[in-house]
Amino acid sequence: MDDPTSFVRSFRGSAPYIHAHRGRIFVVQFEGDALSLGEFPALVHDMALLQSLGIKLVVVLGVRPQIDERLRLRGLETPFVDGVRVTSPEALDAVVDATGSVRAHVEALLSMGLANSPMHGARVRVASGNFVTARPMGIRDGVDFAFTGEVRRVDTAAIGRHLDDGSIVLVAPLGYSPSGEVFNMRAEDVATEIAIELKAHKLLLLRREQLLEGPSGAINRQLTLSDARQALGALPRSGSASADIAREFLTHAVRACVNGVARTHLLDYRIDGALLLELFTRDGIGTMVTAEAYDTIRRATVEDIGGILELIAPLEAQGALVRRSRDKIETAIHDFLVLERDGAIIACAAVHPFAEDRVAELACLAVLDSYRKSGRGDLLLSEVEKEVRANGVDRLFVLTTQATHWFKERAFEEASIGDLPVQRQALYNYERGSKVLIKNLACA
Repeated sequence: MDDPTSFVRSFRGSAPYIHAHRGRIFVVQFEGDALSLGEFPALVHDMALLQSLGIKLVVVLGVRPQIDERLRLRGLETPFVDGVRVTSPEALDAVVDATGSVRAHVEALLSMGLANSPMHGARVRVASGNFVTARPMGIRDGVDFAFTGEVRRVDTAAIGRHLDDGSIVLVAPLGYSPSGEVFNMRAEDVATEIAIELKAHKLLLLRREQLLEGPSGAINRQLTLSDARQALGALPRSGSASADIAREFLTHAVRACVNGVARTHLLDYRIDGALLLELFTRDGIGTMVTAEAYDTIRRATVEDIGGILELIAPLEAQGALVRRSRDKIETAIHDFLVLERDGAIIACAAVHPFAEDRVAELACLAVLDSYRKSGRGDLLLSEVEKEVRANGVDRLFVLTTQATHWFKERAFEEASIGDLPVQRQALYNYERGSKVLIKNLACA
């Protein structure tokens, strides 16, 4: 191993996510194009790894290119209306043939057990069946969709039993009617409905490209439900491939999150280890739409002391923050706010009020190094200002040795020691020589 220290650090860093994901239901859906990728076996083996870590996994198969190939060989063409295939009786045979072939291929990969392979000793059980009851789409705007259907009901009890038994559940984009008919369905629709009905914690949609970009051109890593709705409304109606993929993802993400799925992810399956990187690192590599705020600002508790100490230690070593003992932080813990991201404290600040003077001190403002250019400091400062204003504070002051310009850019002005409350003047450390800056909140 070239870098054992890096491996140990990464493996330990994944532990909180292993604990958090264990016992959760994840629904994964991939495009049929993924099967032509040389790394597709590794993707399937990563799914098996998720199952071995205690994740309850439902995998929905995409088969569109395989259907297209079989239709071509049979000399058949099927029109698409609004992205949905019109499935004639003749085309349905090709759909069933393609679906069976893809399912067998994935089951074979999950059954591997060769020595010196990721699947050695895995013994993965796979379950598949008629879990989805379908109804015909019928005639819409004069178009008869024939054997194209949509989800009517999901047999959650049957899927749940297989998941509890430790099996990976494979679901084909086929539905069955009480009258014995088979219907072709869009795989992403099936995956979304299954995630909703199972109350899954995550819906993961794997596509050929990661195309959800922000205004700056960078990949949008995280969207709230509100953000996703706004992004969906702002998409151009040009019909470009990127706009179509983004619209499809956002539509399903919004529907899933509104109906109880905690998080929906868009990943590029061409990235080796995409599932592992998304699920077991703090920031992931895809786009996530979350029904709840991913970053949370809250009042600190004694359980946060260790995280605060770890966060501020590098800044104390640099001399940017005055050293604080565990006892000192514990004594003042209720003065602290923390910004938590996915269970980890990435920023903190303390607010010490001087009620008689209608002034408060902002102290120990710290942001984890990897988030310092992400606006987290501004987010925390804004929350502090909102809170102290509500408590009748007119002015906010800070003592700093290395962040003078940062605070000045946020409307803090240089002041003197004599401008501090008398109590705070008595505690001023002349040896440290911190600058005093004050912000008038009444004018801000």
